[in-house]
Amino acid sequence: MAYDEQVAERVREIVRSRVGITERKMFGGLAFMSDGRMFIGVLGNRLMARVGPREYADALSQPHVLEMDFTGKSMKGYVFIEPDGFESDRALQCWIDLSHRFAASLPPKPVRRLPGEQAR
Repeated sequence: MAYDEQVAERVREIVRSRVGITERKMFGGLAFMSDGRMFIGVLGNRLMARVGPREYADALSQPHVLEMDFTGKSMKGYVFIEPDGFESDRALQCWIDLSHRFAASLPPKPVRRLPGEQAR
């Protein structure tokens, strides 16, 4: 599935000034990563947001928010947001901020080394 470039550009505008943000094509869409962790993405015309376990139930209670069942199985801590749920720039900003805060709260990812590679 492709992603909506207009939605992706709206996300880019909001995250542009943040440090450590990269983009990666994933899940057939576009994921925005914070220090290597996916926190928000665009799949079709929907957002996929990583809200974490504490905010999960509250996020699902919001209008236009659905369980993320990308693999046919619910992915706890992740939600899909339909376009009406982030129509305003303020609403989009809130989803991005919530997801970015969660990703930033996670412990550092371990450094992956190639077989035989040693730390310096």
